[in-house]
Amino acid sequence: MKRSAVVLGTALAPVSWGTTYAVTTEFLPADRPLFTALARALPAGLVLLAVGRVLPRGAWWWRSAVLGALNIGAFFPLLFLSAYRLPGGMAAVVGSAGPLFVVGLSALLLGQRPTRRALLAGFVAAFGVSLVVLRAAGALDPVGVLAAVGSTASMSTGTVLTKKWGRPDGVGPLALTGWQLTAGGLLIAPLALLVEGAPPALDARAIGGYLYLALANTAVAYWLWFRGIGRLTATQVTFLGPLSPLTAAIVGWAALGQILTPVQLAGMALAFGATVAGQLGAGRRASRVAAGDTGTEAPSPAPAPSPTPSPSPTR
Repeated sequence: MKRSAVVLGTALAPVSWGTTYAVTTEFLPADRPLFTALARALPAGLVLLAVGRVLPRGAWWWRSAVLGALNIGAFFPLLFLSAYRLPGGMAAVVGSAGPLFVVGLSALLLGQRPTRRALLAGFVAAFGVSLVVLRAAGALDPVGVLAAVGSTASMSTGTVLTKKWGRPDGVGPLALTGWQLTAGGLLIAPLALLVEGAPPALDARAIGGYLYLALANTAVAYWLWFRGIGRLTATQVTFLGPLSPLTAAIVGWAALGQILTPVQLAGMALAFGATVAGQLGAGRRASRVAAGDTGTEAPSPAPAPSPTPSPSPTR
């Protein structure tokens, strides 16, 4: 499959995550973020396990648990906590710094030295997203800020470790996604029961919303995301993340009657341009490495054997 097709397919994941806010506010019970996270992760993971019919073996039991905790089990609750406690899309701004986290972690864990293009694109993407989602607000909640930073660090670390560890021989991205979603869902389940109590009563509208989140928004989207991690560089994949708040802004305008100001439109253009620049830079670097011409950069390691009314950062 051509690299451009893989990039476009992977981009569908954050685009899908950008619809989460609208679905949550319009279809689901209010104030049940942990139950929503559980309903997204565990059913999706069990469905993928049933389809893939492959269980982890050996070291992949603990690796799946670690990746499931980072990408799902810790990421979802921290993300929802930050979204509830921070004003005006601040959680989305912190989340848009994910590419910078991944650039740093890739240097530490994958031996990939960051380029000036990647660093500049990361800062521009974060600035563009801030123009789209930030609103005037009072003092920031320290717990919310820590949760936002924690969710971004968690997903970024999970992305880089997913790239570092690859997949076991004979195991595809569908099975790997199922392992992580199931492990993450099992971690969220006791927390949701302890904090929120019994599941809420659901009507047909809520059931439809949860089905969409579990299947299209989680099972399919995370499969595309983890497949992309296996075929692209970690930096290339994470630079698609800003598409999530941009999609949320467009959905809010088209479906919820929210207004896009000229400043927001300028921010969208900046964030999208940075996303494209991040893809081009990482793609050229990957091509040079594949051709054996690394120039002054350290080569990538060989692949291991075979993530308010303002746009929400929820994935």
